[in-house]
Amino acid sequence: MMRRKRPGGSVGLAAIVTWLITAMLGIRLLRLWLSHGGPRRQAAKVTRFPAVLLFAHPALALTALGCWGAYLTTSHRILAWLAFGALALTALLGFTMSTRWLGGGRHARGADQPLPLLTALLHLTGGLTTFVLLLLTRV
Repeated sequence: MMRRKRPGGSVGLAAIVTWLITAMLGIRLLRLWLSHGGPRRQAAKVTRFPAVLLFAHPALALTALGCWGAYLTTSHRILAWLAFGALALTALLGFTMSTRWLGGGRHARGADQPLPLLTALLHLTGGLTTFVLLLLTRV
């Protein structure tokens, strides 16, 4: 009996796992930021994170995750490409935020920024790992 090859294989499933872990870390970061005033607190200051950036990043990530899950269940390659494109845009927005947050100067995390460095770095590492895993599936 011939087993049907799963789209993305075990690497595709590993991408889902790292994606979900990364999403949980991102939710934690967003929740911390919002609980410490979020957009209200930075409205009077130099904009560290424009609201569109903060909300487009997770929205694109969830869109990409949905496309990737649909690809794994249907094997339609266009869904894999849509997931990859959305994830690439998500990564670009994420790198923009991380350079603003870690880069120093007026956009630095500063004493008033509640985001824990370890959680942010783990989120960044998880995002990079997920991106590489999608590339390894030969999208």
